[in-house]
Amino acid sequence: MKTSIVAFPLISFVLAIELLIGITSAAPEPVVDISGQKLRTGVKYYILPVFRGRGGGLTIASSGNNTCPLYVVQEKLEVLNGQPVTFTPSKPNKDGVILTSTDLNIKSFLTTSEKTTCDQPLVWKLLKELTGVWFLSTGGVEGKPGIDTIVNWFKIEKDGEDYVLSFCPSVCNCQTLCRSLGLFPYNDGNKHLALSDQVPPFKVIFKRA
Repeated sequence: MKTSIVAFPLISFVLAIELLIGITSAAPEPVVDISGQKLRTGVKYYILPVFRGRGGGLTIASSGNNTCPLYVVQEKLEVLNGQPVTFTPSKPNKDGVILTSTDLNIKSFLTTSEKTTCDQPLVWKLLKELTGVWFLSTGGVEGKPGIDTIVNWFKIEKDGEDYVLSFCPSVCNCQTLCRSLGLFPYNDGNKHLALSDQVPPFKVIFKRA
């Protein structure tokens, strides 16, 4: 994938110019979990940090006094795995294997003991929060790849021996942002998974739930 400056038709053109970077990716290859097994469609996984000691896995939580949306944040305690997610490709392959550089819906799952008053789908999407920062939240649309659902598609990319999550959708013949996702410390006390040039990429590993 070439580095380029592009605009995002559903998001402010000015912010698009400010946020752009290129993500260099090789040919798609199977994503593997910490046990060396290939990730598969419909199987639940925890998304954990490569570097321990700074927090746990990714989870969803409300912010401040607002019940909706639920944001994708990092668990504050290293021992917590967060909530499991599934990955659903825009174009599933016959083996159900999740590949790098492939458009994916990511969906969180709550356990029976976890309750929320936010009546939204738990599919991740990109949501404007601050100038120059786009947080990830729930409320996305599952499937239906195209320009109308562009904020709901993410990718897993290789970063050396590790992985990063990125927003760089290719579900339509349109121009868009292209950036790895990082953890943005917000004033609600959480580290939000976000699209921003103010934070480095968040390197992750996957553990079957």
